[in-house]
Amino acid sequence: MVYLLLACLVWNLLCFGMMGMDKYLALRGKQRISELTLLLSALFAGSAGIWLGMLVWRHKSAKRNFQIRLLLVTLVQLLLLILLRSDRLI
Repeated sequence: MVYLLLACLVWNLLCFGMMGMDKYLALRGKQRISELTLLLSALFAGSAGIWLGMLVWRHKSAKRNFQIRLLLVTLVQLLLLILLRSDRLI
C-alpha cells in the first residue's frame, strides 16, 4: 500500500510538472503538450497534480472545455475509489 501511495505521489508531481512545462512552452510559442496527453495523465491517477498545476501555473484556467473534462475524470476516479474501498480491494 505504501508503494502505491508513493507511486501516486510521484506521478502527481510529474503531472504538476507537465502543466508547468506546457505553460512554459505556450509562453514561448513552441510545440505544446496536447490536452489529450494531459487528460490521460490525469485519468491514470494524476488528476490532483493537474488541478494543482492549473492553480499554481494559471494554466488552462480559462479553458472551460478542458476543466469540464478534467472534472469528469476526477469524478470517475473518486467513484472508482469509493467502489474499491467499499469492497476493501484497496
